[in-house]
Amino acid sequence: MSPTRDTVAFFNDVELHDRPRSFVGISPTLGQLFKRVGDMRREANGDGNETPVHDQVVDMDGVNLEPRSLPLMLSFNNLTYSVKVRRKLSFSSVFRQRGNRLGGSAADETVVGDSLFTKTKTLLNNISGEAREGEILAVLGASGSGKSTLIDALANRIAKGSLKGTVRLNGEVLESRLLKVISAYVMQDDLLFPMLTVEETLMFSAEFRLPRTLSKSKKKLRVQALIDQLGLRNAAKTVIGDEGHRGVSGGERRRVSIGIDIIHDPIILFLDEPTSGLDSTSAFMVVKVLQRIAQSGSIVVMSVHQPSYRILGLLDRLLFLSRGQTVYSGSPVNLPMYFAEFGHPIPENENRTEFALDRIRELEGSPGGTKSLVEFNKSWQSMKNIPKSESDQQSTSLKEAISASISRGKLVSGATNNDASPSSMVPTFANPFWIEMAVLSKRSMLNSRRMPELFGIRLGAVLVTGFILATMFWQLDNSPKGVQERLGFFAFAMSTTFYTCADALPVFLQERYIFMRETAYNAYRRSSYVLSHSLVALPALIFLSLAFAATTFWAVGLDGGITGFLFYFLIIFAAFWAGSSFVTFLSGVVPHVMLGYTIVVAILAYFLLFSGFFITRDRIPGYWIWFHYISLVKYPYEAVLQNEFGNPTKCFVRGVQIFDNTPLGIVPTALKLKLLENMSNTLGMKITRSTCLTTGSDILQQQGVTDLSKWNCLLVTVAWGFLFRILFYFSLLIGSKNKRR
Repeated sequence: MSPTRDTVAFFNDVELHDRPRSFVGISPTLGQLFKRVGDMRREANGDGNETPVHDQVVDMDGVNLEPRSLPLMLSFNNLTYSVKVRRKLSFSSVFRQRGNRLGGSAADETVVGDSLFTKTKTLLNNISGEAREGEILAVLGASGSGKSTLIDALANRIAKGSLKGTVRLNGEVLESRLLKVISAYVMQDDLLFPMLTVEETLMFSAEFRLPRTLSKSKKKLRVQALIDQLGLRNAAKTVIGDEGHRGVSGGERRRVSIGIDIIHDPIILFLDEPTSGLDSTSAFMVVKVLQRIAQSGSIVVMSVHQPSYRILGLLDRLLFLSRGQTVYSGSPVNLPMYFAEFGHPIPENENRTEFALDRIRELEGSPGGTKSLVEFNKSWQSMKNIPKSESDQQSTSLKEAISASISRGKLVSGATNNDASPSSMVPTFANPFWIEMAVLSKRSMLNSRRMPELFGIRLGAVLVTGFILATMFWQLDNSPKGVQERLGFFAFAMSTTFYTCADALPVFLQERYIFMRETAYNAYRRSSYVLSHSLVALPALIFLSLAFAATTFWAVGLDGGITGFLFYFLIIFAAFWAGSSFVTFLSGVVPHVMLGYTIVVAILAYFLLFSGFFITRDRIPGYWIWFHYISLVKYPYEAVLQNEFGNPTKCFVRGVQIFDNTPLGIVPTALKLKLLENMSNTLGMKITRSTCLTTGSDILQQQGVTDLSKWNCLLVTVAWGFLFRILFYFSLLIGSKNKRR
């Protein structure tokens, strides 16, 4: 059985002939379809290695029945959310504010907490409602009405102290940890890797969200079933694409965004305007997919700007908002009756939602606003309040309802524990961290392989820099001028390794929002991302270090032979590692590329200034000496100096060379010899043309390189790299909460 055409045919056959009676008319979950495929394969192959299936109940006729459905209901009551916004200052507003403080008229009302410079803006004002299993709740309203804010509030994307009100699932307060595991959130923007195909994108999502107890073949089969459910079969092998690469269409891209978040069959699905920017046909196909997801046993809550007539027929509940207040809540069927009783009947052939939104906009522009419609909605809701049926009144505990959903195939990454609380019924993460690291590393390497020009440009920059340095400082001699030229070469070479690391800045910035979306609902750990990010960077850094070292070491004429070259390579690699880690840390702190480049260039310039090349350590003012010790350039610079000048027997200044780099350097050699003879008589020691006056140790002493050995400098440089990786982790931990304040 192939995982493509034959799978679809088999699923259709199963749905027609073997669907349980209790679920007739309801689309099966991916888990149910998948379980039946596994049962069939196990019967055919006699393979005992399949994942254990859920218990089945058999009725008197011998027909398999799924466990009884225990309905889930997401309810929210009195949700209120306000933010402080900056007030536009003018003379009239200043005097009005002053008058209010001094006891102005009652008409000039101010909100508690307002000040001269800020005012309080209420985005949600006592919003209540419910969403049931098997239904789609659509939140509608004009731009700025609070649709996305309400979705964020329900999805726990607003800081706990800022949001007032309660969100409950089956009457129990929904904990943040449990919500992350049983729900998924599809953002308004399609945040996808452009060079991965549709099938690869969904497969990586399956690797993250499905447990390792599920075999590779089962994960692939699940992805194929999801591709068919989303209607993406023809685009399965097409890359997602971006502005520079042709890829899938907008509607297909949106369905992929939905697919990566429903791969584990979540119980609750939140979507922020999934039809935004799509044509009517693509938007209808997206909502049709959402209807099938809801009918499979999920709660679907979505915001939508202006649904078409066909989309309206797929929605089960509507919630109209206007400036953060509810103006209608109920079924689409009751919408004509609602506006008829309000005194504005909907014309026979007009789209009901378009009429409602147009009428709400008209009221928003009137002096009284939508206050009359808000009050009418409250009275209409109390008048039309239908007593709950006996089945609704039976309280189903949250643990029982989630257990029933899992037993029907929902939440593939979880396993029920009868003795546990609802928040611990499913694991926080589907896989251990080494599995997450392996999948993240595989995805990063695949992306890098699809875009070789990025590494090629970086390698080209290193080779060009190395070639210029090699030809500029070609075969330096062991004279005083050669010493000065060596110092200049080392300072420029070490600082260049850090500057070439700046191109790592946009790498994470491009992935930032993908990372935030994936970690917001526990696809993987932040620590796994940091470790895999570091490991994937190492091969490229090793290659760049080897290329730069081989280009410059022998061409410049550096000392040490093969052992000197190996240490030179190691310290360049350590510098690349520290620089890359430093830039990566900054990318986790600074959200904008241009701002990041500005900060990187400025800080690296300061590092070079305080490295000890321009001014030695003993000459740096005491109030700046701390910067010398935190300079990343200092330690590799001192390491290469010790590697070059560490030989105490190698001489760099002999006899008359002592007058080089001084005004006496231009006098004839005979006069220099006579000066040496006079110096010998004065000092009481014989100084000839060949007498060694300055060794490598003397140069190190002059440069103030006496604190650490070259190996300690290497270790400190490597330690800086690890420190910045740890700081990068904490920046992700603190800065990627993805919650409103």
